[in-house]
Amino acid sequence: MASAPIVANFSLNRNKLKPVKGRWIEAPSFKAPMRRKRRADAAMDHFFGWRRENGRVGVRNHVVLLPLDDLSNAACEAVANNIKGTMALPHAYGRLQFGADLDLHFRTLIGTGSNPNVAAVIVIGIEDSWTKVVVEGIAKTGKPVVGFGIEGHGDIAVIAKASYVAKEFVQWASELQREKCDISELWVSTKCGESDTTTGLSSCPTVGNMYDKLIPKGIYGVFGETSEITGAEHLCKARAATPEVGERWYKMWKAYQDDVIEAHKTSDLSDSQPTKGNIAGGLTTIEEKALGNLEKIGRECKYIDILDPAEAPAKGPGLYFMDTSSAAAECVTLMAAGGYVVHTFPTGQGNVIGNPIVPVIKITGNPKTMRTMPEHIDVDVSGILRRDLTIPEAGDALIASIIRTANGRLTAAEALGHREFVMTKLYRSA
Repeated sequence: MASAPIVANFSLNRNKLKPVKGRWIEAPSFKAPMRRKRRADAAMDHFFGWRRENGRVGVRNHVVLLPLDDLSNAACEAVANNIKGTMALPHAYGRLQFGADLDLHFRTLIGTGSNPNVAAVIVIGIEDSWTKVVVEGIAKTGKPVVGFGIEGHGDIAVIAKASYVAKEFVQWASELQREKCDISELWVSTKCGESDTTTGLSSCPTVGNMYDKLIPKGIYGVFGETSEITGAEHLCKARAATPEVGERWYKMWKAYQDDVIEAHKTSDLSDSQPTKGNIAGGLTTIEEKALGNLEKIGRECKYIDILDPAEAPAKGPGLYFMDTSSAAAECVTLMAAGGYVVHTFPTGQGNVIGNPIVPVIKITGNPKTMRTMPEHIDVDVSGILRRDLTIPEAGDALIASIIRTANGRLTAAEALGHREFVMTKLYRSA
């Protein structure tokens, strides 16, 4: 490793800002301000986000410490501890991976650092060569990114150097300003979790109604969970925009079924579908779960392309399907790496998942979950089951929550500190 760090798109030379003198002002006692009334249609037209160097718009402004491998977690966490306003994303993999598994590893890390919710990135790896691959991949977005290799220098030296850069990145990012953006520039992903009988009747249709309203406005959307389509694969295939896309989707689903599920199961579908929580919530078969899952794509939307895990869409605005696991943290991580900046998460029994760089909006229609776990829920649509709320009204409420979240309101998962970041691994390491 050379003495200089691996650097792209950033110069440490900067103008010093003079401090501004102020005076102390006695703060009044806190009282929640009244919300100003806004036209419902105007609230759906725009949001305020950070426009990045490549033109994409983010709704968060993170400075990320990204470990290339499991050996570099400690160094990244140490830098994050030194420099407030940064965030480390530790994970378990990155050594002796190869082939498609290594490609996915790189694609996930590069996609995570490239996500528009990230303002700047510091990559730390044990070796230079793989660290450089990720740095150069993120650098294509134009955002500031620097890489460090530990081998030949040790943790302490790397932590010190990376901390100086992290401090510069944080101060630079803290002055970036939000700007008004059209709703069409929003990228919204979805995945459900801890589903029950209420999910397919209320929270998943709420997401579907949101997509039916926002996809025509030009947003990017994505859904996935390949194994959870089992039993409704004929319906999902029919929702493709063209027969060719439908055939490609079915081929992908069948490969997952044959090469992953059937090849490794010991009893039923995969020893986990439906989960114990699903069964407790009344979903006794994967077919029931699949039918509820598909409610997330609404009544009008058709998906226009198939994405590999962590792949960014390339065919323009519209709804996409990403080939993902149904495990919550893995799926959300992959969709964030694909470039999506807000995640909508219907839940029945009460999944508590979050993500470090993407705000996760929880929606439930289960009255019991609202009584027992209200701190985890952002949008309560239990009125659908009581018949005092329609699905279109619930969809509007979700859109309002998406806009408020995009404008800066923390989701429940963010406020509670949920930052689940889980890499997907395809097979054993060498």
